[in-house]
Amino acid sequence: MAAVERLYRRRVPNDKVISLELAKAMAQLTLEIRRPLGVLLTRRGQVQEVIVGTELSLSSTTMTLFRAGARSLRGLRFVRTQLHDQPLSQEALTDLAFLRLDLIAVLSVEEDGRLGNLYLAHLLPPGSTGQLFKVLKSSPFHNLTISFDTFIEELEVDLQQARAHHAVSDGKESAILVSASAKSRGEQEEQLVELAELATSAGVTVIDRMAQRTADGHQRYLLGSGKMKDVLIQTLHRGADMVIFDQTLSPAQLRAISEMTDIKVIDRTQLILDIFARRAHSREGKVQVELAQLRYLLPRLSGRGTQLSRLGGGIGTRGPGETKLETDRRRVRDRITHLERELAQFSRHQGQRRARRNRYGLPVVSLVGYTNAGKSTLLNVLTKSHVSAQNRLFETLDTTSRRLRFPEDREVIITDTVGFIRDLPQELVGAFRTTLDELREADLLLHIVDMNARDIEVQLTAVESILEELDLNSVPRWLVFNKRDQVPSQQVEVLCRRFGAIGISALQPNTLRPLFARLEAYVRSLSITDDRTSEVTVQDHEVTLASRR
Repeated sequence: MAAVERLYRRRVPNDKVISLELAKAMAQLTLEIRRPLGVLLTRRGQVQEVIVGTELSLSSTTMTLFRAGARSLRGLRFVRTQLHDQPLSQEALTDLAFLRLDLIAVLSVEEDGRLGNLYLAHLLPPGSTGQLFKVLKSSPFHNLTISFDTFIEELEVDLQQARAHHAVSDGKESAILVSASAKSRGEQEEQLVELAELATSAGVTVIDRMAQRTADGHQRYLLGSGKMKDVLIQTLHRGADMVIFDQTLSPAQLRAISEMTDIKVIDRTQLILDIFARRAHSREGKVQVELAQLRYLLPRLSGRGTQLSRLGGGIGTRGPGETKLETDRRRVRDRITHLERELAQFSRHQGQRRARRNRYGLPVVSLVGYTNAGKSTLLNVLTKSHVSAQNRLFETLDTTSRRLRFPEDREVIITDTVGFIRDLPQELVGAFRTTLDELREADLLLHIVDMNARDIEVQLTAVESILEELDLNSVPRWLVFNKRDQVPSQQVEVLCRRFGAIGISALQPNTLRPLFARLEAYVRSLSITDDRTSEVTVQDHEVTLASRR
C-alpha cells in the first residue's frame, strides 16, 4: 500500500504521456502483485487515481472534478500495465470513448521487469469516416516520441473545428432519440418519428434516432449496460446534449443511467411535461402542469443535490437532522398539497359555470382527439374564433368554449380540449382530470382524427383508451376524419366507410356541410327551447350557417 501511495506523489512532464520513473515504478508493482496497475493522469501530469485491475471505473470525486460534456474531453489520460504483450482490448477502447479520455495507453511489462511495447489510442472528431477512435501503431516504450502537450492541443483544435461544423443553429439543444422495447423495428421507427415531433415541439434538434429491440426492459438500465454504453458513446461522439428515451424510465433506471454519464438523460414523460410547461398560459393550466411535474419528480429525487429553486425560490431552512434530500421531498409534498387545493378551487368554479350553462339548456359538443389532429382549427372555422392553432403538438392545453348558432336560432357550445397522445403520462391524466371532467358534461363528443396520419389505428386506440379510462364511454361520440385534402379522394371514401366516420377538411369549409347538417339535426333532436339569453358565461362567437348550406 505504501508503494501505491507513493505513486500519487509522482509528477509527469507536460510533454510526456508517462515519465520513465513512473513507468518503472508501475512495472515493479505489477510484477509484485501480479495484477495490472493503472493511473489516471491530469494534463498537468498529476496522478489523480490509481486503479488496480483491468476494470476502469472513475470515483465520484473524479467524475465531479473532471466532467466530460457532449462536446469536450475529460482532461484525463489513462495508462495501464499488462503482464502479457497484447493490443488494446475492445473494453479498453470502449472506456476511451465512453469516458471521453484524452488518451489511453497500455504498457507491457516483461518478466524481468523491463518495459515492453506501448499501445496507444485516442478519440477522433466526428467525421465522414464514422470512426470513434484511432489506434496508433505500437512501439517499444523507449522509442515513444509523442509530445503529449502538442498532441492534445492539436486534438482539441480538431475537435473544435468538428464542433463548429456540426453545431446546431440558434443555440438549440440537440438530442439522440432511443427506443428500447419488444416491439418490431417498424413500430419502433413509427414511435421514434412521433418522439422526434415532440422533441421539435420542445425546441430540441434531433441528431439521430436509435432503436434497440429488447425482450424485456432491463431492470437497471432499460438496456443492458453494454448497449447503454454504446448509446452514450454515440451521443458523445455526435456531440448531442442529451439522450431522450421513448419509454418512461423508472426512478431506479433514471438514477442508474445518470450515474453512468454526465449527459442529460430524460424520458418521454419528461419531454411531454416540458412541452406542457411551455404551452400553459392560464393560471389553471400552469397549476395543472406544475402538479404533474412534481408528481413525476417526487419518486425520482435522488441524493445528487437536486435543486428546486425553479419552483419558486430556494430551498427553505433545513430542519434539525434533515438531509438535503429530505428537505427537497418535504418541499415537494407541501407544494403538491398547495396545488391540489388550488386545483380543487378551480374545479368548484367550473362546476358553478357548468350549472349556469345547464340552467339555460345549451347543449355541449366537445372536440377530443389526438394531439395536432386539427381540433382548434375546426373550432376556429365553426365559430369564427382565433384560438391558436399552429401545426405542432400540444398547441392547445387550456379548455376553450365558444358558442355556435345554427339557423332558426338554435345554439350549441363547442369546447376544445387538450389533445391526447399514446401512453399519456399518468401524472398528466391525474393533474388534468379537472379539465377533462368537462367532457363528462358534454352531450356529444366529436373524435377528431388526422386521416393523413401514418398510424391512424394507433391514434384511434390511444384516444379510445383514454376516454375509457376517464369513464366517458357512455357519452355519445362521432368519428370525424380531418385533413381529407391531404389524402387521395378514393382513400378518403374507403377510410370513412371502414370506420364509419365523417370526412372533412377544416381548411375547406365546403367539406363541412355534412357535419353541419348532422350537428343541427342532433341539436334539434334534443328538443332544446330557443329561449336562450346572452347571460351564458362563455365567450359569444356566432356564425350563421345558412349561407354555407
